[in-house]
Amino acid sequence: MPTTTRVPQEERTRVMRARLLEATIECLVERGFAGTSTTLVSERAGVSRGAQLHHFPTKNDLVVAAVEHLTEKRGVELVAAADALPDGPRHTRAVLDMLADHFTGAVFAAALELWVAARTDASLLAAVEPLEQRIGRETHRLTVELLGLDESMPGNRELAQATLDLVRGLGLADTITDDSRRRAAILDRWADVLDKELG
Repeated sequence: MPTTTRVPQEERTRVMRARLLEATIECLVERGFAGTSTTLVSERAGVSRGAQLHHFPTKNDLVVAAVEHLTEKRGVELVAAADALPDGPRHTRAVLDMLADHFTGAVFAAALELWVAARTDASLLAAVEPLEQRIGRETHRLTVELLGLDESMPGNRELAQATLDLVRGLGLADTITDDSRRRAAILDRWADVLDKELG
């Protein structure tokens, strides 16, 4: 008689929640905040509507949990990309590419939908703002570290922030149309500026 391995309830719940959160992110990217519904998310995740409502009774509950999931995912992606950066003369340009990839990917697009929705939704803003502040601090710290910036030197903190503002703005431009050619030229020039300032 074959033996069956039972998956513990806790593990099944974790997997189901992860599927719901990933489906929420996918819906946000494809349909925007307004086009994302709990019904659509549960269908995409392959989870019953009742199970979804048990864990996330409202759309905002679901989206807020997705924000937290998104924040974790963005952090992991950045650290993994940072670990793969080359050393040498093209290091600065590689850091900029890594940051630009981060701010033009699907995770950024989903986060952008949440920022826009949170602007006019106080409960969503209350969840999004502290998480975005945290990821902003972590991204700033990582940028400073990867560029080898000494923030005690006048102007270096502003260079790091200008770098992040630049790649974030390029990410915004990319949401409307493929901006990769212009982005590459701008990043080439900014890498030259950083190398001169930091050299």
